[in-house]
Amino acid sequence: MQLYDTARGDIFPMETGPIVTLYSCGITPYDAAHLGHAFVYLTFDVLQRRLRDEGLETRCVRNVTDVDDDILRKAREVGVHYLDLAAREMAKFDRDMAILNLLPVYSEPRATGAIPEILSVIQQTFDKGLAYEVDGYVYFEVDKFPRFGQVSHESRVDMVTLAGIHGGRPDDPRKRNPLDFVLWQPSLPDEPAWDSLWGPGRPGWHIECSALALRDLGETLDVHGGGRDLAFPHHECEAAQSETVTGAPFVKHWLHVGLVGLDGTKMSKSLGNLVFVSELAKEAEPAAIRLALLAHHYRHDWEWHADDLSRGVSRLNTWRSTQTGLLGDELLDAVRAHLDNDLDTPSALRAIDEAAQSGVNVTSAASLLGITL
Repeated sequence: MQLYDTARGDIFPMETGPIVTLYSCGITPYDAAHLGHAFVYLTFDVLQRRLRDEGLETRCVRNVTDVDDDILRKAREVGVHYLDLAAREMAKFDRDMAILNLLPVYSEPRATGAIPEILSVIQQTFDKGLAYEVDGYVYFEVDKFPRFGQVSHESRVDMVTLAGIHGGRPDDPRKRNPLDFVLWQPSLPDEPAWDSLWGPGRPGWHIECSALALRDLGETLDVHGGGRDLAFPHHECEAAQSETVTGAPFVKHWLHVGLVGLDGTKMSKSLGNLVFVSELAKEAEPAAIRLALLAHHYRHDWEWHADDLSRGVSRLNTWRSTQTGLLGDELLDAVRAHLDNDLDTPSALRAIDEAAQSGVNVTSAASLLGITL
């Protein structure tokens, strides 16, 4: 299999052992997960299915950010405990992922369940001389990490802009460099707090994923990724702090998934322009929804339209009409070849379409894509 690597900017062969480790950044459960989230997790699902088809074992970790600025702000607004809010939204998320027929993840750890590991990683960052503390805030000092920018390759100007957009507060006067990022911060009076050497507080956004990935999968991951908008600052900061602690490469392949839009704008909780799997399931069966998503290549940004779902329904019906024909073994190999070419699901679907139109039974090829006919 060949897979695009964001850090190297090209497609490269995957080099793995018999166990393939994958880390997919999960949701912050303060509101319902939308189709953009689903597209990310479906991409990792298809990747796992193909790897397992080759006889490899996959271990995919998908974290839950159950303590950060967003979830604490939302819990305060609606007047509920932040963990109750997380539980409510995770129940919705689990339902939607089940609708899409996603494989169970190897583990789904929560930030609040890894505070000792987070504190350990922060302390090791101090020990390496790349962290400093001011007024109970602990920052990673990017000037001491020469490879900062290795994942996203953004310019310094764009990094500062993106950090501001994603809550990095580049104008924080406590920082030595506007791009320094928070590892630990004091909690407000109504926020959860854990004891630390730097005072009671809570972890920053990026440190949780490093701690969880290192704990559950080891020093070097085969694949790590999420939505394209996570490349900076989240994944850039993860790589810096993880490699500081271990001295080893953090990720072999950075996999970033395109953004899904609606009405000309990226789907966003803040804008409210969202489409939900659970709502689509009222209009069509799950396999049709899955097909509607797989019609788009994972690396491309795209916009959802109502006819995406109708095309998925039509495609599903066509494939089902061939179930009495002869199984297409050559078709299965063709679908494998398309998936091995950077998860080219649109080409895989077209190959199955052509076989179905010729009366070939496409059941096995559909199954490889997670579609049960």
